[in-house]
Amino acid sequence: MLKRRPFILSVTAGTLLTMDRKVFARDWNSVSNILEQAVANHILRAASVHLRIEDEIFQQHYGAATSSRSAFLLGSITKPMAIAAVMKLYDQGVFQLDDPAVKFLPEFTGEGRDQITIRHLLTHTSGLPDQLPDNDQQRRSHASLQQFAARAMQLKPRFQPGSAYEYSSMGILLACEIASRHTKQNIPELVEATVLQPLKMEHSCLGRKKLARQDIVAVQTEFAAPEAGGGDPTAKNWDWNSDYWRDLGAPWGGMHASASDVATFLDTFLKHDGKILRPETSRLMIRNHNPETLPSRGLGFDTGFEEFGMPPGSSIFGHTGSTGTIAWADPGTHSICVILTSLPGAAMKEHPRLLASQAFATLR
Repeated sequence: MLKRRPFILSVTAGTLLTMDRKVFARDWNSVSNILEQAVANHILRAASVHLRIEDEIFQQHYGAATSSRSAFLLGSITKPMAIAAVMKLYDQGVFQLDDPAVKFLPEFTGEGRDQITIRHLLTHTSGLPDQLPDNDQQRRSHASLQQFAARAMQLKPRFQPGSAYEYSSMGILLACEIASRHTKQNIPELVEATVLQPLKMEHSCLGRKKLARQDIVAVQTEFAAPEAGGGDPTAKNWDWNSDYWRDLGAPWGGMHASASDVATFLDTFLKHDGKILRPETSRLMIRNHNPETLPSRGLGFDTGFEEFGMPPGSSIFGHTGSTGTIAWADPGTHSICVILTSLPGAAMKEHPRLLASQAFATLR
């Protein structure tokens, strides 16, 4: 039986609207029906949405996601959250974006590494790969974040830093390693203290330390990518649902969060409200830093979202996650779209998260 926990409100003119009154400015069913049918057809096991246009908000949970506490593994939506913690040090004058990474990571030197700047790490232009070549072996052995970082610093750039684009989770890791060394806090603690607590993201954790096990939504790992243990029956102790991965707190993909908490994070960058970063730093994170010849990227954020059908040159920012998630905000329409599902993104081309996101875009 399909489980739904609908919640719709509008705070326009101080009026609270519930689903029972059916007084809405928009027809949210165009989005909701996509996810409802995907659960009913056993494509998705779980989904949660938080959608907002101006002051009207639509929240709903489907399948195994039963409440506003339901926390999904965000995948790469983790990246901008972790980098927001790194940029707190930028606010404090600890580094400049064009500082070489070797200034803070002395062992990260030679074979072109010295030319990699912090900006390169944050915009996927460092030349470092997405994952370690022996990623699965590291996970099988339950490597720590420090061990991952040590291996990442042994990698050499595949191209002249800044000259090309290659999506790089390891670049994000090394940027976070710089912040961790400076603050003498581990990365999950740093993100908790500088991002999650100030924003009161109570149903979020880099890892799962503060989350109840029953509130964590399992990923449909049978459809996962090989590097996440997909299709490997021996990967149960290191795949996305394993205690090891849930506890690791990987800054490139280990955040668990509710849909409303992800919306809270995006909202602080819509408003530039200074809750976690200076407004000018907040604006810096969501603008494109790459040359026109390369994919547009902010600092930890995807910008533009042209690959998802958004018009060229838009001010949209956000991120997707390989675990089956998408989150973006549009300053032009004061809108936020958060769609979290349990189905990995690579499972199907016409993924329900994409279809629901496209449906939401037409409502703005």
